[in-house]
Amino acid sequence: MKLPKMVLFDYGQTLIAQQKFDAVKGTEAVLQYAVKNKYHLSAEQIQTKANEINQELGRVDPEKRHLFQVEIPNTMFTPYLYESQGIEIALSNSEIDTVFWNAAAPGTPTEGIEDFLKYLKKKGIRTGVISNISFAPSVVAERINRLIPENMFEFIITSSNYIFRKPNGRIFDLALEKVDLHPEEVWYIGDEYECDIKGSLNAGMLPVWYIGAIDLPYSEDENILTVTDWDELRRRMEE
Repeated sequence: MKLPKMVLFDYGQTLIAQQKFDAVKGTEAVLQYAVKNKYHLSAEQIQTKANEINQELGRVDPEKRHLFQVEIPNTMFTPYLYESQGIEIALSNSEIDTVFWNAAAPGTPTEGIEDFLKYLKKKGIRTGVISNISFAPSVVAERINRLIPENMFEFIITSSNYIFRKPNGRIFDLALEKVDLHPEEVWYIGDEYECDIKGSLNAGMLPVWYIGAIDLPYSEDENILTVTDWDELRRRMEE
C-alpha cells in the first residue's frame, strides 16, 4: 500500500460526531427570531410541515438517500418552509442555518482526529473535505474551522454549493481537478458505505471506511481499508 499525496474527508460522523439530530429543538431556536408568525405555529407544527416537504422531495429516506444525487440547499428550502406558513424570520438564510444547526446538533470532533490531522501534516500529506450537506457552505466551513481550528484543509466542498451529492462521481472529479492529482494518489475517508465508500471507489480513489463515531455493521473488503479509530489508521499507514 502506497501512501497518498492527499486525504479527503467526509464531514458528518467522520470529522465531526453528533448525537441524534433534534430538528424540533433547532426550529425552536429559529422561532426566537420570528418577527411574524401569522398562524401562531409551534416548532412541532413547523417541523411536521418540513417533514412532509422533505418526504415529497426524497430528502429524508435513509434507505434511498444515496439515490438522490442532487442537493436541495437549505438556502432554498428554508425560505419556502417559513414563508409558506406565514412566518418571517429576522435572519439571513445562512444565519438561520447556523442557529438551527447549533441547536439541533452541536457536534464535537471525533476522538483522535486532531492528532491524525497533525500526523498527515507532518508527513506532508494534503487534506480537504467533501460533504453531502444542505447547510450553507460558509456555515459548514465556520463549524469545521471552529471545532478543528488547526486543520490545513485546502478546501471544503459541499453539495449545497456544487449541486452534486456523493456517490455521484462529479463531486469527486471536482475535487481532483482542484488538487491536480490522479485518483490513485488520493484516499477518501467516510462513514457511509453507499455514498462515501462506493462513491470514492468508483471514482478511482482508495476508500477508507471509518466506523469509529457510530456503531455500524460492516464486513471486510480487500478493496478498501476499514478502521475503527484514527490511531488504527495511522498504524496501518506506518506499516
